[in-house]
Amino acid sequence: MKKILIIEDEPNIIELVGYNLKTNGYNYISAEDGIMGITLVHKEKPDLILLDLMLPGKNGHEICRELREDGNKTPIIMLTAKSDEVDKILGLEFGADDYITKPFSVRELMARIKAVLRRYEENNSPEKTNDYIIRIDDIEINTDRHEVTVAGKLVELTLKEFELLCFLTENRGHVFSRNQLLDKVWGIDYVGETRTVDVHIRYLRKKLGQDDNEDKYIQTIRGKGYKMK
Repeated sequence: MKKILIIEDEPNIIELVGYNLKTNGYNYISAEDGIMGITLVHKEKPDLILLDLMLPGKNGHEICRELREDGNKTPIIMLTAKSDEVDKILGLEFGADDYITKPFSVRELMARIKAVLRRYEENNSPEKTNDYIIRIDDIEINTDRHEVTVAGKLVELTLKEFELLCFLTENRGHVFSRNQLLDKVWGIDYVGETRTVDVHIRYLRKKLGQDDNEDKYIQTIRGKGYKMK
């Protein structure tokens, strides 16, 4: 049974999310401040972390950055009351795999947890033995090692950024709408917060060395969506 760590300082949210995690077949543990949250990550080794942004002791951005700098690849979904795009981009920059803005639908949260866990397991399956390499210009993607290099330099991507890049690359030349990308990459069939896609595309471009106003790799097709050149 998968173990989920909730790092959240609002007891009512812990109770609500915890109840639904149990109902959906997960175990959960919780911490109400950032310092205890970090301690439980190392002690309990959860399969996924639900991480609030605004926390006493140590905020969500600090926790996310610290874990990634330590080499911890546990999937992280950030819970934030802030709708400011800067906060979302910072979360992705520090290594979060996804985010959901409060107030959120519990059903949507459960769907995102399931999708992130499934894709994390697929990308880290021990059955994979042969490296599969995708090359476009100076980008090289090793799908089995979960590594991306640009001009020979290793680029650190979050799980969702990596999946988005792989999907666009494997389907290069095809245009996908934001809702199609949510369905195919996030594994969630819904018409919802399509800005999630825009934020991931923007930061993925930045990591690949592509400016927003150029079509070096990922192209924006006005009124339609995105495609890999």
